[in-house]
Amino acid sequence: MKRYFGLLILAAVFLFACNEHDSSQQKKESYELTKKELLSKEQKDPTAFISISGHNKKNIVGQTVVKGTLTNKASIAVFKDVDIKLSFYSKTKALLETDKETIFEILEPGESKDFKTKYFAPKGTDSVALQVLSAKVIAH
Repeated sequence: MKRYFGLLILAAVFLFACNEHDSSQQKKESYELTKKELLSKEQKDPTAFISISGHNKKNIVGQTVVKGTLTNKASIAVFKDVDIKLSFYSKTKALLETDKETIFEILEPGESKDFKTKYFAPKGTDSVALQVLSAKVIAH
């Protein structure tokens, strides 16, 4: 009887260990699938995961100096060569001109990068609005 009881305990331990391994493997596969889906979502729409902020001032030669920061809010995706749009506005918020520029930086997940650019902005420029247009994705 003790022998059968011992075999029964050994079998139960073995089955439990196998179930733990299967469960661990399933969790790992589920994690990898979720990670893949998230990466795909981030890569499809970089503009949703890159934020931009900045300010402008005039320098002594009359150029408008725009200093800004790009931030990658993605969890997995890495972006580079971010295209931005600069919109120059008057004091009355009339759009005077728009321009496009590429910021040649690599943005890792959660990373921020500063940039600076100079323009001879149209006469009467009071403010500059910044917008992310697109970015290239670095494949994993």
